[in-house]
Amino acid sequence: MSNLAKRDLDEADAGDQPSAVARRAYRAGKYASTAGVAPGYVQGNLVILPEAQASAFHRFCQLNPKPCPIIGMSDPGDPRIPALGLDLDIRTDIPQYVVWKDGEAIDRPAEVSKYWRDDLVSFVIGCSYSFEEPMMAEDLPIRHIEQDTLVPMYRTNIACKSAGPFAGPMVVSMRPLKPADAIRAVQITSRFPSVHGAPVHLGLPQSIGIKDISKPDYGDAVHINDDEIPVFWACGVTPQAVIAAAKVPFAITHAPGVMLITDLKNKQLAVL
Repeated sequence: MSNLAKRDLDEADAGDQPSAVARRAYRAGKYASTAGVAPGYVQGNLVILPEAQASAFHRFCQLNPKPCPIIGMSDPGDPRIPALGLDLDIRTDIPQYVVWKDGEAIDRPAEVSKYWRDDLVSFVIGCSYSFEEPMMAEDLPIRHIEQDTLVPMYRTNIACKSAGPFAGPMVVSMRPLKPADAIRAVQITSRFPSVHGAPVHLGLPQSIGIKDISKPDYGDAVHINDDEIPVFWACGVTPQAVIAAAKVPFAITHAPGVMLITDLKNKQLAVL
């Protein structure tokens, strides 16, 4: 966590939830990273679409639950999702957004109030940051946290099931682990299907279309030791690849690697 984030939490009222404190800090534009912020609280990926495309995207998520597990959804035009946080404002509470037009990223603002419309529907999709906490509790290394970088993410040749205009490749996030640790990671993350669950692939990145593991499509490269293999999980950045492939007329997403921090607890998502 950044020093500024820690100071904000230290200076907050005793009764304030760390998740709400973090959202207020992002709302004020104080800092950018969400990795390691508000431990124990669920972070989510964001997709905002016009109501005309929302039902097709909802179907796309249902058909592709590994990369796109929905944990929250708004009413049309409503920037609130009370089930994820009573004070939450979807327009301001993420450090950086991406605004899309015809499948191209046209802006990366710190808030999207000027783009807001009465027909917009927000989807919050589970994020793998939630299963990193139980992994770390069992002393499994999380390299991007160790290196203080964004998790590396890659477009693959794994095709998502299509729904309406939405079709395209699955994006995966990667964490290097020793083989024995990878087996334990499968066991741990299988308990969290609403935040991507078990890995979709272990080792051999070329077999899922990743030509160079040192050059992620999103996020930052991390070091892989000689005794480690890359372990890949389905990633909530998948909708961004799909939005680009489908050339959707208008959409808003989070910037890869910086998330919406909710008031849900990670332990609430465990199924076993």
